[in-house]
Amino acid sequence: MMAIQYDLCNLLPRFSVPQISPKKIYATSLSITRRKALFTTVFSGLAFSDCCTRNYSWSKTVISDFAELPNSGGVKALDLRVGDGETPANGDKVAIHYYGRLAAKQGWRFDSTYDHKDGTGEPIPFEFILGSGKVISGIDMALRSMNVGGIRRVIIPPSEGYQNTSQEPIPPNFFDRQRLFTTIFNPTRLANGEGSTLGTLIFDIELVSVRHQ
Repeated sequence: MMAIQYDLCNLLPRFSVPQISPKKIYATSLSITRRKALFTTVFSGLAFSDCCTRNYSWSKTVISDFAELPNSGGVKALDLRVGDGETPANGDKVAIHYYGRLAAKQGWRFDSTYDHKDGTGEPIPFEFILGSGKVISGIDMALRSMNVGGIRRVIIPPSEGYQNTSQEPIPPNFFDRQRLFTTIFNPTRLANGEGSTLGTLIFDIELVSVRHQ
């Protein structure tokens, strides 16, 4: 059977939502079923490319290359580059670069530290205390088994992603924040049983440094 490849910049194929008709209940049910089927198809035959990432490159990877991290709540990871520096522990101050994408929005990139520049135009890493609860737990889980200098791609399920709008990383752009959180916490779609797909995140994480506190 021929495997279909999906470009990460256009993670989900386009599809039309049925128009509201006298058979409203049937159309709504069909729409939900199709969205779930598409999501399942994407994550069963996914192939990534480096089209969205210019700071480092890697060969195309497929979903079967990912491995679930132990005791992570379902976070799946693929090392794109293995670092040779320190491994962080809870309480350490870590600095990372990342690209964050939302699977439910066709792989839309909602934030990137490479877009956050200082006065000289250099990208500013995101810093936080590992294990502090400041960031979504999926990122914490990914970093605990990384080494400085490493780059890891992770698929974070909703249970280990955003649980509220105060968890970081938070896109600095208001419209990006609004689009991100109104998608993840959409009450109508959550009520329709789409919670297992709405909040799935894809992060590319580079561990820049570790500082013991």
